[in-house]
Amino acid sequence: MELRVLGACPLDCPDTCSWVVTVQDGKATSLRGNKEQPYTRGALCVKVNRYLEHAASPERILHPMKRVGPKGSGQFERIGWDEALDILATKLREIVDTHGGEAIWPYQGTGTLGFVQGESGMAGRRFWNALGASFHNMNICSRAGNEGLRLTMGTPAGMDPETFALSKLILLWGTNTLTSGHHLWKFIQDARANGAHVVAIDPIRTRTAEQADEHLAIAPGTDGALALGLLYVVLEEGAEDRDYLENHTFGWDEFRAEILQYPPSRVAEITGLAEDDIRALGRRLAHTRPTGIRATMGLQRHEGGGSAMRLIACIPGVTGDWRHPGGGLAFSTSAHVPLRVDHCPELLPHPVRSLTMTRLADGLDESVKCLWVYGANPMGSTSDQNRIRERLLREDLFTVVMEQFPTDTVDYADIVLPATMQIEHLDLHEGYGHMYLMWNEPAVPPAGEALSTTETFRRLAHRMGLTEPALYATDLEIAAELLEGTPTIQLDELRKRGWARLDVAEPFVAFTGGFPTPSGRLEFVSDLAEQAGLPRVATYVPSLSARTPKDGRLTLITPASHTFLNTIFANNPELLRRSKGPTVVVHPQDAEPRGLVSGSRARISNRFGAFEAYVEVSDKVRPGVAASPKGHWPKLSGGANANAVVEERDADLGNGPVYHDNLVEISPVA
Repeated sequence: MELRVLGACPLDCPDTCSWVVTVQDGKATSLRGNKEQPYTRGALCVKVNRYLEHAASPERILHPMKRVGPKGSGQFERIGWDEALDILATKLREIVDTHGGEAIWPYQGTGTLGFVQGESGMAGRRFWNALGASFHNMNICSRAGNEGLRLTMGTPAGMDPETFALSKLILLWGTNTLTSGHHLWKFIQDARANGAHVVAIDPIRTRTAEQADEHLAIAPGTDGALALGLLYVVLEEGAEDRDYLENHTFGWDEFRAEILQYPPSRVAEITGLAEDDIRALGRRLAHTRPTGIRATMGLQRHEGGGSAMRLIACIPGVTGDWRHPGGGLAFSTSAHVPLRVDHCPELLPHPVRSLTMTRLADGLDESVKCLWVYGANPMGSTSDQNRIRERLLREDLFTVVMEQFPTDTVDYADIVLPATMQIEHLDLHEGYGHMYLMWNEPAVPPAGEALSTTETFRRLAHRMGLTEPALYATDLEIAAELLEGTPTIQLDELRKRGWARLDVAEPFVAFTGGFPTPSGRLEFVSDLAEQAGLPRVATYVPSLSARTPKDGRLTLITPASHTFLNTIFANNPELLRRSKGPTVVVHPQDAEPRGLVSGSRARISNRFGAFEAYVEVSDKVRPGVAASPKGHWPKLSGGANANAVVEERDADLGNGPVYHDNLVEISPVA
């Protein structure tokens, strides 16, 4: 019998596609995008099109395993779930009794963004609260930008991306739409059909930049200066929306004075862009309503990233674009989603410390006795790779990894637990690039002895003798609790349809009722920022690479791969082949004096470490910049990837990471 099962992509992408799994005789035989869902419209990406093949891979981890070789060797023996649970329950109880619950670091990642199984999964967080484990600060993705937007707008929420179809000028700022969220392109194409002009602002001539009407190859980490320079031209043109400024913003006079410190001539020197190009775009911005700005996570992964997002959010406040459908800024729609997430903080026996995700090497000191990794691959995805490796080799560190595949992180585990994939478990999703909730119904039984995240923690809680009822909520009960925050969306209807639009107007215009800031207005000037020791007025904060003499070094940025999603799919044979191996793109002006030629191997290094990659000499990157797409597994790439040279250092806001703010030497490998 053939079944049609509705689900959703779980991966860390703004599109969160609705999909349909065809099941024949208990096996998933096909996967396609859901044509009935307004954002997905039947299309999946090049990565997820191979999801069923990936789920059926012979490399899947299908049984619990116990380490039998040295740490890092990846040598394990199969054990049963009963033995695994006994080991885990005994070890966790011993650690809590001897060192306290804070000696446990539950290191959760964005391998799935589901609210039941993933990033906000209540079962896991409730379990850790009951043990008094350290709080895991998940700052790896968008924290700097979120905090910058909160200072200006009071929330990271902004435009409904579908309203880009109504924009007349679209700025794709630090975002590669055709690789990282390609469904938005349909709405951009709708706008172009109605005369919209599309500008890509990016140090790399990406797939998206090649398709745009205009590409400004900005120097990395100088986006805030460009925002001020464009607004300088808006003021020169007398095109500021004075009514909007008077009635909907706070601190205009102070911010106007800041803008006047950044004439296009100065901004050209900072950004490496031609002054004429800055003026031309500034004039276009001044006189084109509505202007929609799409900025995503890559833009804010440098030392001034939070301030850059703070400034970019100011632009539609000056031009008045926030009042128009198709105007404003879209970063993440997550804050529009009113799900009721309850991790039961009352289970905590006492306040606990917070350990920061991107500070794993610093945080993994002697006070941490257990590292429990799920939905994450820190050996492949986290800064300061070499120091992380050193810390994972500690013999007194008990490491547990819940995984689907034998990643580099798995190699350092003491216990490995087999995890289900999306077609095998239930979940509820939001899209951080659209205005829909998505339902995922399990289509097939779990492979081997794999368990969902929720079931793993339910069984472990039982084995440890924990009695709190919240630890044993079923997946459907968790989903029902989550939906208590959205009374217009009913669980039964959501399961039947597979998706539901949030209860918002169409077309959606943000902030019609004011901004959720202390003043109720868009804040060019923030008392909260001043109280936190940050600049009171939104201003340009340069990245490390923008303010540091290069001395012959290049700024390395690590953009998203077209074939991987972070490190997911990086062991898929076909997608690995299409990636052409680890590559580093270098401008001809930088390649020639270094003896670099296309197809050769190069060593990319700094004081933190080194990795090797194949050279691509191309003007796709601007001079002074090297680009090496992220995602390759170190053990499939000579032992290291680009994170070997990424410093464990914070952005200006929210402890955000700095994946695009590293200076490196590049030399040929014989």
